Amino acid sequence: MRLEGKVAVVTGAASGIGKEIARTYLREGAKVVIADLNKDGAAATARELSPEGNAAGVAMDVVNEAQVEAGMAEAIKTFGRLDILVSNAGIQIVAPLDQFDFAQWRKLLAIHLDGAFLTTRAALRQMYKQGTGGSIIYMGSVHSKEASMLKAPYVTAKHGLIGLAKVVAKEGAAHGVRANVICPGFVRTPLVEKQIPEQAKELGISEQEVIKNVMLKDTVDGEFTTVQDVAETALFFAAFGSNALTGQSMVVSHGWFMQ
Repeated sequence: MRLEGKVAVVTGAASGIGKEIARTYLREGAKVVIADLNKDGAAATARELSPEGNAAGVAMDVVNEAQVEAGMAEAIKTFGRLDILVSNAGIQIVAPLDQFDFAQWRKLLAIHLDGAFLTTRAALRQMYKQGTGGSIIYMGSVHSKEASMLKAPYVTAKHGLIGLAKVVAKEGAAHGVRANVICPGFVRTPLVEKQIPEQAKELGISEQEVIKNVMLKDTVDGEFTTVQDVAETALFFAAFGSNALTGQSMVVSHGWFMQ
């Protein structure tokens, strides 16, 4: 029970990676707030993961300052404190850079970067007030370290999260707040499933070729990273007992990118 007595907020947690992180945190004794754009989905996920009431759902559009403030306040009111924030909400839009619509560029950056900023600011205010430290974890990507075609705003945003985490690590240190970035390879979530036909169309190849020759070609075993792989890394960072790893990022990619 490595997180017993802790309270976590996980954004984008009604499905995929966020849901698995919430499940893992609950298993380890935490109380978890499922924050998601889909209010009904957040509530349903909370009931599914913890019928006994150790999870709660809140509606949160992470690019809406008022919603973030209200959602974080509701989370804190529900469980009385905040120890862990996992900034996980994100989207993907695939297109060549010379054809990328500016509104789509801004939308993607806002969700990944503005959302990370707004939730971090609210979390830091509560963690500083509590005086008991905390852990802020950003969902980066191998694209926080590496680039791929057709993903200019995504690569830009994921690189940006590493910079944000480093600043949070420095500013939060005096308050015992740590910051880290998880950098998964391709995880077969609905977000990635959507990319397969999109990339096949853009690149003029089959969907199977996208999987084998684009997504997994640089892994050591031809395997997707799993949601469990990512969740265990999120647990490792959240439960780590000192500042030794603050400001660091960890690649979880079956060897796709090796530091």
